[in-house]
Amino acid sequence: MFKIIERTTVYESKWLTLYEELLDCGNNRRELYNKVLTFDTAHIVPIFNDGSLLMVENYRHGVGQQLLELPGGFINPGETPTHAAGRELLEETGYAARVLNEMSFHYTWPGRCTQKNHVFRAQGLHKHSSQTLDTETIKILKLSKRKVFREIEEGMIKSAATISAIFLAYIGDMDKNNHINKHD
Repeated sequence: MFKIIERTTVYESKWLTLYEELLDCGNNRRELYNKVLTFDTAHIVPIFNDGSLLMVENYRHGVGQQLLELPGGFINPGETPTHAAGRELLEETGYAARVLNEMSFHYTWPGRCTQKNHVFRAQGLHKHSSQTLDTETIKILKLSKRKVFREIEEGMIKSAATISAIFLAYIGDMDKNNHINKHD
């Protein structure tokens, strides 16, 4: 159906490549599209035995703000998503998980970007070491499940990747009326 006729590299860095692609859309119709190629990511929903979450506050230059998010980051070339999740959790928080299960993935911006965000639920958390950060300054927070849901409802958590990962982690906690039990 859609066929790439021509691809031009518009910009390239160590983090991403931006293409312009001329597509044959069928019926003698051609359209110009942009595509961003970047590394996939791993996002971790670290849940303590009491149900609270381990979250991070980090500066995000794209929006010029400190954001409350889940630990996570790029999957390096040749690295598995599971390995990246464990590495990112340890680097950003100093915590390791006895159980690390991939739940699913979602796309960042499917109309323009190839990036997949792999979502992991981490349990059996234990402090392993200090943070090992080169360029980031990350504040570590332990928040109750109730507080996290309140922060989402009040618009304090603004990262779509964080919101969707939290939803995935708690989808199993939905009651028979299809409501998430926020009070645990």
